Amino acid sequence: MRRLHGIAWPPFLHDHEVNAQWSTLYTTFPQFQLALCDARGAVVAIGNTIPIVWDGRPSRLPDRIADLLRGGIRANERGARCTALSALAALVDPRHRAEGLSEKMVKAMTRLARRHGFSALVAPVRPSWKGRYPLTAMKDYARWTRDDGSSFDPWLRVHQRLGARILRITPRGNTVRATVGEWETWTGMRFPRSGRYVVPDAFQPIRVDRSRDRVAYQEANVWMLHRV
Repeated sequence: MRRLHGIAWPPFLHDHEVNAQWSTLYTTFPQFQLALCDARGAVVAIGNTIPIVWDGRPSRLPDRIADLLRGGIRANERGARCTALSALAALVDPRHRAEGLSEKMVKAMTRLARRHGFSALVAPVRPSWKGRYPLTAMKDYARWTRDDGSSFDPWLRVHQRLGARILRITPRGNTVRATVGEWETWTGMRFPRSGRYVVPDAFQPIRVDRSRDRVAYQEANVWMLHRV
């Protein structure tokens, strides 16, 4: 799982609060982590999920992945009855993409939710093509469709094909706090002045503040609901 996480994300996607809590998934919630294997037993795709307390209202879903993790961990600590399973990541080995494995993983998550008696699977989806359109707001991008009426984005389309619907946009699912030098290393670019810059794979322009040596970047996600 660490191997696939290490190669799946853009180099700048370092949400320190998420990273600090991530290992808890494997120590406290191992029964909610998934791996798909080929005929030889090699792992070709992985999925991370966490049970949460949710009353069914879109507004009650957290704005940040860090808060989603924190809420699931606290619910477990106090013995609360969880009502939904939340996806966190579904990653396919690059050597096995375009084989329908992402769809298999979402189906596996739905079966996992059903097995544990949850009424819903929710997912803060990170659209796979949003980085190609950084000047378009996520709320507009998520509504783009193809000629056949299906979602324009391939990853949103996978969820849609499996019956999911959009609940709401969260504008700051991932929050990256880093220095100018760190961003220059991650992107291979230079930011000589303060201001907004478009960088490869970022969902929206970053904001560089050289006087404070800080770069602001918040990445929107799309909350989607799968009925179980």
